[in-house]
Amino acid sequence: MAAGLAAVAVLAGCGSARAPVTPGVVRVVAGENCWGNIAAQVGGRHVRVTSILSSPGTDPHLYEADVASALAVAQAQLVVANGAGYDDFVSQLVGATVNAGRVVLSVQAVLGLYGPDVNPHFWYDIPRVPRVAAAIEAALARLDPPDAKVFAANLAAFDASLRPVEAVIASIRRGYPGAPVAYTERVPGYLLQAAGLRVVTPPGFAAAIENGNEPGAGDTAQMYRLITSRKVRVLLYNAQAVSPVTQQVRALARQYGVPVIPVTETMPPSSGSYQAWQLAQATALLGALGE
Repeated sequence: MAAGLAAVAVLAGCGSARAPVTPGVVRVVAGENCWGNIAAQVGGRHVRVTSILSSPGTDPHLYEADVASALAVAQAQLVVANGAGYDDFVSQLVGATVNAGRVVLSVQAVLGLYGPDVNPHFWYDIPRVPRVAAAIEAALARLDPPDAKVFAANLAAFDASLRPVEAVIASIRRGYPGAPVAYTERVPGYLLQAAGLRVVTPPGFAAAIENGNEPGAGDTAQMYRLITSRKVRVLLYNAQAVSPVTQQVRALARQYGVPVIPVTETMPPSSGSYQAWQLAQATALLGALGE
């Protein structure tokens, strides 16, 4: 992470970089735009949010921090990091700057999900996302006590807005219990678990793709057989991390009539909101299962 290290060096030399304080407005930096969007909904007009990973055309695993991101973290009052090794650049930037009043919130710590093989794509864990939103609300209330009632009301509205997504997930669970599905990597793993679907992708295949490696010949052959023998109802394809192998899997799925649902790690700006993004993907999955 040459660019990230350069940013760290710049701010380490500065020691600290404080932004002018705007009364009633909390400066928030999120490692990922899904968490940034949730923070913006909870904070409303009382927050100014910067999201570091925000382009759906970028592979998050290849991201390199820059000076602009480092400066934003240095000046933030609240930093929301995903954790689980997904956005280590955030902790690097936090560690390189001095800001005594800054609050750092780890989504991983809020959810208590640990282990050597934990799935870091926590924003697909719809049933537990309200816990993250509540932690953000508590942090904002601590930083801006006069607006605590506004944050609490916004949190309640956010929780209510997730009900359509939860309803679609419940429909999948009722209509297709244990249906076999596959993914190119485990980005939507929590969603599939909540929906009661059975993932049959070879673990070695998904792990290799997630780590940017070439899957082993045996895992690749098994993945191909799942598709060509139509032993999966749907293929969920990470549209942000593509390789010749995943492109071949997608092509085989289309050739053999297996529905393909693209999923992304970063919330597309066109979605408008976190819940609209997840509702669209869950609805697409429900429709594909019915084909």
